[in-house]
Amino acid sequence: MRGPTPSEPFRLGLEVCLESPPPVLAGRRLGLLVNQASVDRRFRYAHDLVAERFPGRVTALFGPQHGLWSEQQDDMRETPHARHARLGVPVFSLYADRREPAPEMLAEIDVLVVDLQDVGTRVYTWGSTLLGCLRACAAHGVPVVVLDRPNPVGGEVVEGPLLEPGFESFVGLARLPMRHALTLGELARHFERTLRLGAELHVVAMRGYRRALLWPDLARAWVPPSPNLPRFEGALVYPGQVLLEGTNLSEGRGTTTPFEVCGAPWVDGERLARALEERALPGLTVRPVRFVPTFHKFAGQSCGGVFLHPTDARALRPYRTTLALLAEVAELWPEHFAWRGPPYEYETVKPPIDVITGSSRVRETLARDRVAELAAVDVAAWRSATRPDRLYD
Repeated sequence: MRGPTPSEPFRLGLEVCLESPPPVLAGRRLGLLVNQASVDRRFRYAHDLVAERFPGRVTALFGPQHGLWSEQQDDMRETPHARHARLGVPVFSLYADRREPAPEMLAEIDVLVVDLQDVGTRVYTWGSTLLGCLRACAAHGVPVVVLDRPNPVGGEVVEGPLLEPGFESFVGLARLPMRHALTLGELARHFERTLRLGAELHVVAMRGYRRALLWPDLARAWVPPSPNLPRFEGALVYPGQVLLEGTNLSEGRGTTTPFEVCGAPWVDGERLARALEERALPGLTVRPVRFVPTFHKFAGQSCGGVFLHPTDARALRPYRTTLALLAEVAELWPEHFAWRGPPYEYETVKPPIDVITGSSRVRETLARDRVAELAAVDVAAWRSATRPDRLYD
């Protein structure tokens, strides 16, 4: 479908689809892969809107990691299958005994409609869930319709080396950089084209959207796409701060500002803040803090650390920022800092930091003078590789 023009008002793929449904939906039984952030401009849920627009045609719902209502926390806290009482249809969990639709699930539908709010980071599992759906639907002849949504951190900045072969996991099933600068619809096109999945894929593009736009430019309220991204600022730093999941530092789970705050009981926040300020990291101010997580790492313990305040979202480079943070922590507190061991997101052998970063290089060579090298990515090559998939250039 055609891309937007700057003069058009912004509309989500969901809103475009409801106004002008693609022909593939005509007369078909519909399954919807959605969660609590799948809303329109008036905060109405996608599954309710589609059920109203196509009466009697929604026959199944599917939920990604954290569940349809984002109730479960991170890392292998699975969501059971359920039933939607009001719609009277099954709710199949794609983060339970399996992470892609089973044949008996697909037997309930004729078309799978995907409407998820991604955050533009490889390890965010929406991309892996989407890829699993494309593979399963290709194998069973079920068309996939992706209702596109914005990349909230923008479609221009690319960060982090591509995932290396041999490091595939549920937080990285394909060769993407950490911050890939694609929307979920573009990512679906990239998967289908490069992996030759054979799926019948349709993407309903947004209107009035441009790659340079960040979430605040869209005049839409932020609805948390998962439990630990309650604020847009958290999504901004997430492409880097997610690396903390592979360490013994708290990434702020169990606080009201996950990923924005981080630390440990043995960290001196003022000392760490000074070290990071000396690096003059772009687009960022660092504030020393103390915090007590209510759950997860160091639950109930007072932690020293820092709060990351993005001051220029377009200048901020979160992946390089967090590598710098880790290098400083490892230098200042070598007797305490450690890499976390498996299991992590169904990987039971490789260290979590390796599957998060997509190689062993960060774990093996992290040092204060190697941050730029470890963060490097061939941006021109990635843009060239994804040019056929982009909808909004």
